[in-house]
Amino acid sequence: MSARYVIGIDLGTTNSVLAYAPLDDPQAPVQVLEVPQLVAAGQVEARQTLPSFTYLASAEEARAGQYDLPWQQGADYAVGQLARQQAAMQPQRTVAAAKSWLCYSRIDRREPILPWATQGELERISPVEASRRYLAHLIAAWDEAFPDSPLSRQRVVLTVPASFDASGRELTRESAQQAGLPEDAILLEEPQAALYAWLADVGDNWRRRLKVGHTLLVCDVGGGTTDLTLIRVDEEDGELALRRVAVGRHTLVGGDNMDLALAHAAGELFKEKGHEMDVWQSVSLWHACRLAKEALLSSEDVESHPVTVLGRGSRLVGGTVSIDLSRSMAQSVILDGFFPHCEADAKPLRQRRSGFREIGLPYESDARISVHLAAFLAQHGGDEAAEEAPGAAGGRATHVLFNGGVFKAEALRQRVLEVMTGWYGPDAAPRALGSSDDLDFAVARGAAHYARTREHGGVRIRGGTARSYYVGIETAGLAVPGAPRPLKALCVVPFGMEEGTEVAVPSEPFGLVVGEPAHFRFFSSAVRKQDRPGDLLPRWGEDELEETDPLEATLEAEEAGGEEFVPVTFQSRITELGVFELWCVSTESDRRWKLEFSVREDAEEVAAP
Repeated sequence: MSARYVIGIDLGTTNSVLAYAPLDDPQAPVQVLEVPQLVAAGQVEARQTLPSFTYLASAEEARAGQYDLPWQQGADYAVGQLARQQAAMQPQRTVAAAKSWLCYSRIDRREPILPWATQGELERISPVEASRRYLAHLIAAWDEAFPDSPLSRQRVVLTVPASFDASGRELTRESAQQAGLPEDAILLEEPQAALYAWLADVGDNWRRRLKVGHTLLVCDVGGGTTDLTLIRVDEEDGELALRRVAVGRHTLVGGDNMDLALAHAAGELFKEKGHEMDVWQSVSLWHACRLAKEALLSSEDVESHPVTVLGRGSRLVGGTVSIDLSRSMAQSVILDGFFPHCEADAKPLRQRRSGFREIGLPYESDARISVHLAAFLAQHGGDEAAEEAPGAAGGRATHVLFNGGVFKAEALRQRVLEVMTGWYGPDAAPRALGSSDDLDFAVARGAAHYARTREHGGVRIRGGTARSYYVGIETAGLAVPGAPRPLKALCVVPFGMEEGTEVAVPSEPFGLVVGEPAHFRFFSSAVRKQDRPGDLLPRWGEDELEETDPLEATLEAEEAGGEEFVPVTFQSRITELGVFELWCVSTESDRRWKLEFSVREDAEEVAAP
């Protein structure tokens, strides 16, 4: 069966979306799939977003069939709207933020660890499994709506954060293949997908709005993360071209933090009325403040918004407790707390670490998104790749494309522009590009549009890999008791290496043990763009290289059971699907070995040498 549709899937931290368009009609609008899901026990409704939550039902609930779906009977879990609601009542049974765990290399993401704070013998699942369930639900919903065109036979693009390293991308692909996505599904960076959605909306008019030398900032703040990307306008063969030149790191701060901050402020108002929130009510208040935030910041005509939670205690059973949250308070908490005015050279604060701390996601200690933006632009905005052009402001961001549910609020978009105008001055103030009508769907829509451009042609964003990659090489020398051998870092993939290309890494041969497990420490960098394949770094700064999952393999020896020390060089390849492959090539024979990613088993924090 040949493909009939292009499909874009946004596997989001907070919500997941599927968009599609007919493959044979380049002019047909991209649509969003209505996804049937449980909104209450035994009640199924179709919604355009699938909340990325999993509720792990008890055995009694499963036997009662409360979580059955048209395509799934006897289910012992639920994903989507009902699962999100259960987060307020049964947080110990609800999995959230699985996507953020996929790129956290200090834990084994294939192990059942979620919900993270669960105690006792309650069921847990892995981040990979949780992601698989969201994707499997979307696949089942599609197949139910289009039985003659199963999703496994369509052209599919799945989005990932630009900040994901090769390991996070590989685990996302693993979840996708386990769910039933086609093996040739393509991974696309989310900020690029958002820009593709804008390109689909404006058509060829984009060439009138962007000129050679302009630099576009994609500022994507979703429910759980902030993702920053710089894209420059170049010229190739006399035509305008777009090239992604920088990505930010994975920053765990977003709309959920804002809702929680607003909930804390609202909690103080409840206290003034004599109502102390218990744990259950606090979670419910968190969700209620999300709606209040969107209402208060989206319109200047709304001066206050009621926030209501169910009452608790003998006097309030069956009743409710309410307060009015003012627009001025919401602006103070959100605008001044998360988007304060700051200097262009501001840097996020690093709190001193406690000697003891819980193991968990590395949430940002500094929630000021404007400060993270300043640090990102200071690090990347003046790259040598920038070209001076009228209005280019010396490589600074000349335009901003907002994405993510947080920026539904006009007040937040305006605050970001105000902050950046303070950095650049009014004569070089960045201009906002028109955002999609609904930012919840832009990434999925853009992914579907990108899939169609691959079939029919159209403007493409170039950029290749968003990071440089390195293999750690242990140095030879005398052993010192209690001290590990120093490491050097060999660059095997340069920043920007294009999909569908490969490179033989020029270097002296390095020894490789075969016949027993071989362990390679692996590093990446989003800031060292000057390194070329074969460059060997004897040392590096603390913020220059990040250690990610190791590469491990038991490489076959020529004779069974034998052990050899084989001199090898490296060959790197980026497949058309954006997957990184690293090969060890013997210098003495025609043998070669492919190294596979594996999940880190240790939890040690590794410092730069």
